[in-house]
Amino acid sequence: MAVHLDRARELRSLIDENAAKSDGLPIPQETVHALVDAELHKVMVPAAVGGLEMPVNDCIDIWSEVSWADGSVGWCLMASCAATAYFAAWCPDEHVEQMFADGVPLSAGQFAPNGTATPEGDGFRISGHYSFGSGINHAQWAGAGVITEEPEGTDPRYLFAIYPVDQAQITGNWEVMGLQATASYDYTLDEVYVPATATFDMFDITVYRGGPLYRLGVMPLTAAGHAGFAIGVVQRGLDELRSVARSKHRMGEAAPLAESDRFVHEIGQLESRFRAARTWLHEVFATAERNVTETGQVDPADVILTRQATVFVTQEGADILRRAYLLAGTDALRSGGLQRAFRDIHAGTQHVFAGAAPTVEFGRALLDAAPDNPLQP
Repeated sequence: MAVHLDRARELRSLIDENAAKSDGLPIPQETVHALVDAELHKVMVPAAVGGLEMPVNDCIDIWSEVSWADGSVGWCLMASCAATAYFAAWCPDEHVEQMFADGVPLSAGQFAPNGTATPEGDGFRISGHYSFGSGINHAQWAGAGVITEEPEGTDPRYLFAIYPVDQAQITGNWEVMGLQATASYDYTLDEVYVPATATFDMFDITVYRGGPLYRLGVMPLTAAGHAGFAIGVVQRGLDELRSVARSKHRMGEAAPLAESDRFVHEIGQLESRFRAARTWLHEVFATAERNVTETGQVDPADVILTRQATVFVTQEGADILRRAYLLAGTDALRSGGLQRAFRDIHAGTQHVFAGAAPTVEFGRALLDAAPDNPLQP
């Protein structure tokens, strides 16, 4: 992991310079090629297909490092890593031999159940309208969530499907405040044939290859990517604020912000809140991976906690950067790392993996486990 984390850090300047030049355009191909050359797109992918199969917290650290340089790049990277890992771990050999014939590919797509899958032969005809195809313009494979059409009396299934990206009709529609360079375009599928071997059931996965980590399923592995993004973006914003403080003078004040006790106290509070959220998140994911490794079973409590810790670090991070934005004054209005971090973390809060549902589920689990008498062990 240390080698690849170092590689991610070595790309900071390149990624940041390209982000400053992109001005809302998609991630430059130079950046994409640099990520692939450094093998950062492989971190969560099973070793059996050429991936690095790193422990989940190592993946989070690498996504954080890339997101520090540019949130859009980190977002597309973690989305590709997760999607590619899904189909590498949970699809049979027939599909994997095709998808990984030329090495580990880049993947993109939205897996919300916005399409239908009609059985045909040994596969499905899928159709649907999708949004948020982050990185789809530079991916080789694209995915979709679909609901199967079944005979009357048979429950439909929720499948994840993947196919060569040129089978999707990309329709655009990405004019946004944050995460601009992700090019998270809308796309449409019209009667695209997908072999059954290129799909898996969201609620009934089979681990064909890879270690115990892949038993955790879609929710924790996806949450890990969003957590890595949030950590990196928030750290960048705080680092930028400290840099501003050395020279920033409020109107009418002779000393810079860094010499103001009030400012010093506030930045100490913000950094403490961030570190607490980050530490809890790493603890939760380490526990989840350790438990599934030792028992071979997924603890439902770990699924809830990984999702809640991700929500918390994202929403807490957004609140931290809102305060950082105000503390930086007009410097935060100008293009640069702090403004980009502020915009990107707020875009990230709108994703379902930063929504309220996991917190409600977590709260209910806490109440269900509450003892009748807190004084009794």
